[in-house]
Amino acid sequence: MAKAFASQADLEQKKITWTQLSENAYAYTAEGDPNSGVIVGDDGVLIVDTTATPAMAQDLIAKIRSVTDKPIKYVVLSHYHAVRVLGASAYFAEGAQQIIASRGTYEMIVERGEQDMKSEIERFPRLFAGVETVPGLTWPTLVFEKEITLWLGKLEVKIAHLGSGHTKGDTVVWLPSQKVLFSGDLVEYDAACYCGDAQLEQWPATLDALRALGAEKLVPGRGPALTTPQDVDKGLDYTRDFVTTLLQKGREAVAQKLDLKAAMAHTREAMDPKFGHVFIYEHCLPFDVSRAFDEASGLTHPRIWTAQRDKEMWDALQA
Repeated sequence: MAKAFASQADLEQKKITWTQLSENAYAYTAEGDPNSGVIVGDDGVLIVDTTATPAMAQDLIAKIRSVTDKPIKYVVLSHYHAVRVLGASAYFAEGAQQIIASRGTYEMIVERGEQDMKSEIERFPRLFAGVETVPGLTWPTLVFEKEITLWLGKLEVKIAHLGSGHTKGDTVVWLPSQKVLFSGDLVEYDAACYCGDAQLEQWPATLDALRALGAEKLVPGRGPALTTPQDVDKGLDYTRDFVTTLLQKGREAVAQKLDLKAAMAHTREAMDPKFGHVFIYEHCLPFDVSRAFDEASGLTHPRIWTAQRDKEMWDALQA
């Protein structure tokens, strides 16, 4: 029998951690599963990333309701991947007025939303508990180009696209008065970076732009909340190391005219000793190597992942 994706066998539920980072900011983290962020302002709540399904969103809503009864006015999509956005409909019953995304994120939904949704759900069923509650694709109601500023009463919230990396539409949410940053999957810590739709060459410059903000606390896309300036630096350095090593190995594989299976073996020699122990490493690596190989081959725009392409890639690696 053919070997299955590592993610299809990942059935163990993760422990949720709810951490207050400042007077207004909270982190909802889950041992390497996708994180969400929460900002409680004077007159309402903003969340960063929705969870994967409306059913799963109920736990995050319960955590929010444990600290405030204010309406959840804003939902920010840090980027487009189904596991981040398909829970959005749950927040309309809680007062949501806007779903906010960058232009790049909107364009990804148009281009590949349906295919990505089907692919992700089949790859990692545990992360889509209650998938029957998803009404369809999540569409933003407010699309910005580079940056917008919201005021939650007196609290300033900046929402910005500082550059591409994890996807072409990556968005961060920044509380300048409290130096708290919600990075989405631009930063990971103690978890693999999923790079299947990445702009790997651009990613380090975007990390530099994040570093320049001077965040003292940071909620990564996956992994624990980073609660000191030193930990924030570690997260940024960790992510840079992961993506630069991956792309370098992809370039070497292309230069050596390796096929995908050989490129995977070549990449593992460098990546396994440093990252083989972290959350979702085996889940991500086939997609990461495929994207690094493509980008090193000159395909700057990531190819769309479909369930069929997933299968073809996996078969090539098992051959």
